[in-house]
Amino acid sequence: MTDTATPAVIHRADYAPPAFLIDSVTLEFDLVPARTIVKNSMRMRRNPDAARAARLELMGEQLELVSVAVNGVPHAAARAHEHGLTLDDVPDTFELTIVSACAPAENTTLSGLYVSSDNFFTQCEAEGFRRITYFLDRPDVMTTYTVTLRADKAAYPVLLSNGNLIEEGDLADGRHFAKWEDPFKKPSYLFALVAGRLVALEERIKSVSGKEKLLQVWVEPHDLDKTRHAMESLIHSIRWDEERFGLELDLDRFMIVAVSDFNMGAMENKGLNIFNTKYVLANPETATDTDFANIEAVVGHEYFHNWTGNRVTCRDWFQLSLKEGLTVFRDQEFSADMAGGATDETARAVKRIEDVRVLRQMQFAEDSGPMAHPVRPESYVEINNFYTMTVYEKGAEVVRMYQTLFGRDGFRRGMDLYFKRHDGQAVACDDFRLALADANGRDLAQFERWYSQAGTPRVTVETAYDADAQRYTVTLKQGYGDAAPAARATQKGPLLIPFAIGLIGRDGADLPLRLEGESAASGTTRVLDFTETEQTFTFVDVREAPLPSLLRNFSAPVVVEYDYTADELAFLLAHDSDPFNRWEAGQRLATRELLALAARAAENAPLQLDDSVVTAFARVLTDETLSPAFRELALMLPSEAYLAEQMAESNPAAVHRARQFVRKRLAAALREAWLAIYDRHRTPGAYAPTPEAAGHRGLKNLALAYLAELDDPADAVKLATAQYAEANNMTDRAAALSALLAASTSKETPAAESALADFYRRFEKEPLVIDKWFALQATQRGSAARPIIDVVRKLMTHPAFNIKNPNRARSLIFSFCSANPAQFHAEDGSGYAFWAEQVIALDALNPQVAARLARALELWRRYTPVLREKMRAALEQVASQVKSRDVREIVEKALV
Repeated sequence: MTDTATPAVIHRADYAPPAFLIDSVTLEFDLVPARTIVKNSMRMRRNPDAARAARLELMGEQLELVSVAVNGVPHAAARAHEHGLTLDDVPDTFELTIVSACAPAENTTLSGLYVSSDNFFTQCEAEGFRRITYFLDRPDVMTTYTVTLRADKAAYPVLLSNGNLIEEGDLADGRHFAKWEDPFKKPSYLFALVAGRLVALEERIKSVSGKEKLLQVWVEPHDLDKTRHAMESLIHSIRWDEERFGLELDLDRFMIVAVSDFNMGAMENKGLNIFNTKYVLANPETATDTDFANIEAVVGHEYFHNWTGNRVTCRDWFQLSLKEGLTVFRDQEFSADMAGGATDETARAVKRIEDVRVLRQMQFAEDSGPMAHPVRPESYVEINNFYTMTVYEKGAEVVRMYQTLFGRDGFRRGMDLYFKRHDGQAVACDDFRLALADANGRDLAQFERWYSQAGTPRVTVETAYDADAQRYTVTLKQGYGDAAPAARATQKGPLLIPFAIGLIGRDGADLPLRLEGESAASGTTRVLDFTETEQTFTFVDVREAPLPSLLRNFSAPVVVEYDYTADELAFLLAHDSDPFNRWEAGQRLATRELLALAARAAENAPLQLDDSVVTAFARVLTDETLSPAFRELALMLPSEAYLAEQMAESNPAAVHRARQFVRKRLAAALREAWLAIYDRHRTPGAYAPTPEAAGHRGLKNLALAYLAELDDPADAVKLATAQYAEANNMTDRAAALSALLAASTSKETPAAESALADFYRRFEKEPLVIDKWFALQATQRGSAARPIIDVVRKLMTHPAFNIKNPNRARSLIFSFCSANPAQFHAEDGSGYAFWAEQVIALDALNPQVAARLARALELWRRYTPVLREKMRAALEQVASQVKSRDVREIVEKALV
């Protein structure tokens, strides 16, 4: 902090402990939308472990300073400035009292204290608390909070904050108060308050130690009927954390509050989690199977933060993955256990596949662009830009590798030691690594490179079989290929890669595995400790030439390069005992064919699909021994965005043409099978969001989507129209509407327009459902005669559209720019012009949301020359007009 400006670039290497500490803080809020008064009383002292500072620097933004007192005496040596408050001449130990004002009703950034639907909410991570009061707003300053809220009782009957309610009552002039005390030290980013007209679903449970706990899910009154699933998810999360990690809820009550205006998915404020309504509200009529699953996962994620993030938090924001990567891993394991327990490998594999699809499509792309950074970044301009796929999803993969190396029991030992050492502390990623290493007696010094090196590692595999000696050698080589410059700059040496492998015989059965030097075979999947740039592993007693099953269960976040033939991939798809690799074989087969077709499409050459691909897909489609959920994933083609990323020069139009050709070919060749699947996997009766029922619906609706690709989509239109009319759940209704929109692209059908109008009439009072309505239209295929940019621009003028609401902006603007690549990347550049307009508009309202949209063009250099130049022009337009650090960091890095 200085009196003039924050540093342009903040570096991890510059970390220094805070010069002052806060032993306790007492906050008093007089909540008024136009001008809220905050009285902040802090017991402070100099930090004996830090260099002595000449003055006290507090962070503060968009605040009006009213008064400052030290030990009850007005302090003249205090200067407020744009970035905070500077106090000279402070003693070593003192009580500092600051009165300030803020304007929640004007706060469109949704960071700090703001008003949404006439209720008060807060969002303090990462640096929102400084918009509430002047403070040492950094994660390594942990203290206890006592909070008193005062407000008009009629307008704000519910007053909530962190911890335990210790007092409440009425005041004069129709006002009332509530006093909350949080017994646990926490950093300011975990502070929260909520005030408004809300109602709660309540449950009382007993923890594993027999203590009674009050659980509450607070929502606006008209949404109370949509809270049961969130409550059940919370109870499941509490039970799972008790059983899997021995971690018990430490507060007497735990609260979830839903708000419609929210920049993120949810926030883990200690004991008072604030959620985007998208991840709380659900009933069969309004939420899809995906929504139900996401709510369970996000409720779990935020609850699990109570220990991995709250009880042990980050020393500084460079350590963000310490809490986020670890907690994403925990929520992934929770979801897998909810679906299949610890033993149902196929059910767990479905979750694993879903997670890896996201990682490959989004995080691998991030690794290849200008925003590439290590799991533990070395520098940033705006911390909000580093809530990234790398920190979260790749960070989770790094944590998963510990479990792969040490097993569930070894990982649990490491977690136990981590909490024993660091409960109540703000620590670093290295502290977590050292706890896992010490608990398992393993030197993990080399493993640190996973935190400090950017880019996606590539592992090249070469194999050889000696029939006479019955020896099979596997040579692994690791590197980064043509990594982005931002990634190359961080690379220091080979990684420790846990590389899981199996060998499959001619009959499709796994072979027993014995490495050279071992006395006996052990198991059929082995995790190889791959630690050198090049390393050879030799298996002995291999009686026949095997087919390798590589990187089973995706044991490390790497790209594997091995020259499988099409027949070998088809064999793995049919026989591999590892469910993930069975899926992976199908994806490799499809990707290879699609990229070859895209190359031909780019040259306007005729397209033809090899019959072997159709045969392989038919085998999966009709194999009733495979679960419906697994078949749905196996029969999904790789996304257009992922395929474009695999090209030396991304050509979205060619990829779209190739992928649509394959979809149509599979639809036509397997028409009768799709019809049979559709009929066989109906789910009559009452809706249930169970993994099994969701799997049947998913496969059935995938069949409907393929049928909608037929040149004569009459079957699909008939089935979709009936499904839409008869649906008793949003999964089937939305899938039917999507199929009707797809069918209308190839052949005009009034059924689609009729269903769109009906959908809006049915759900116009349900904001989350109307978000789906916008998104379905923004992501539809369109045609030369009906470009979707025109549809999107028209929808921008719809009375239900509000760019200030992040969910609504994401549903229309983000869906078009990020989830409709063929239309967004139109050769005329209309999509890029639209993108630039919206980034500039959002930057003036909500820089965090604008920055996320800005990233849609960060990989512009990888596209064809015609698109590249139009993207550059759009980026330069944005760079010349935006004001926020959030967006400037993105576009300036892209343009370098």
